[in-house]
Amino acid sequence: MTGASRGIGLAVADELRAAGAHTVRLARSLSDGAADRETTLRCDVTRPDEVARAVRTIEADLGVPDIVVNNAGVFFVKRLDETTADMFAQSVATNLTGPFLIAQAFVPAMVRRGTGHLVTIGSSSDRIAYPGNAAYAASKYGVRGLHEVIAAELAGTGVRTTLVSPGAVDTEMWDPIDPDRTEGFRKRADMMRAEDVAEAVLFAVTREVRVTVTEIRMAPTRR
Repeated sequence: MTGASRGIGLAVADELRAAGAHTVRLARSLSDGAADRETTLRCDVTRPDEVARAVRTIEADLGVPDIVVNNAGVFFVKRLDETTADMFAQSVATNLTGPFLIAQAFVPAMVRRGTGHLVTIGSSSDRIAYPGNAAYAASKYGVRGLHEVIAAELAGTGVRTTLVSPGAVDTEMWDPIDPDRTEGFRKRADMMRAEDVAEAVLFAVTREVRVTVTEIRMAPTRR
C-alpha cells in the first residue's frame, strides 16, 4: 500500500488489516518498522532504488503480495500559467511514474504465481477536466491509461486489476486550499471520507476469483 501514512492510503491499509490481512505501508514519511500484522517501510515511489529496496524487503520477509494498492499522490490547484515545470514534473513523478514503478516491480511475480490483485487509486480527474488541474489531470489521465494497458496485458493470467476513481474526499490534501473558505469548491462536510474509498477497495479485492471489479467510480452525494 503506497502513500499509506495518511488519508486514503492509511484508511485502506487499516481496512485491509481489520479484514485480516498483513499490511505493508509504504510512504516517504514513514520509518521502517513492524507491528502485529503490519509492516512499515520508508519508500519514495518516485525513486527506482527505493522501490527496489522495498520490493526486496517485502518478498524476503513476506513473499509475493496478494494485493498491491497504488495510492501515493500529490495534489494542488493551479491554473496553467501558474504551474511551473517543477510542479508539473513532481505531479507526474509521484502520481504516474510511482504507480508504474510499483506495478512493474510486483506484477511479474504475481503473474508467475498466477494470482494477485493490483488496485489503482485514480480520481474523477482521470476523466473530467477541472479548471486549475492541468498537472493533476495529466497525471491521473495517465494513470487511467496505465491501468487499462496493464489490465489488457494481464488478461488470462489470473491477476486481477481494479481502478477506484473517487471524487472529492476530505483528507489533508485539501488543507492548503481550504475549500470551506474558497469559492467554487465543495465544502469539506459534503465530501466523501477516506473510509468510503477504503470500503470500495475491500469490496473489490474480496470478490470471488471468478469476478473482476474492473472499475469503481465514486462521487459525493449531491445535496
